Amino acid sequence: MPEILIDPESRALGERFALVRSRRRDRPRFHTGCVTPVADAASALVGADPGRHLYPALVYGPSSSSEGQQVWYLVRWLDT
Repeated sequence: MPEILIDPESRALGERFALVRSRRRDRPRFHTGCVTPVADAASALVGADPGRHLYPALVYGPSSSSEGQQVWYLVRWLDT
């Protein structure tokens, strides 16, 4: 997993629990359309549905990529 530079003074970026839709779990970042922030870890775990490629995670973002896209960085999967 890549090292994520975290700005502790940022008001826009932060760690959040989320459901991430992805066929591959080896990716370090995800487009904002694939990430649904949720209230807490329990909500992420309850909302997970591996059959639909929907996994609980702790993510950091959203951040603008060099391609001009909004992305979230994976901090860790909650179910592994």
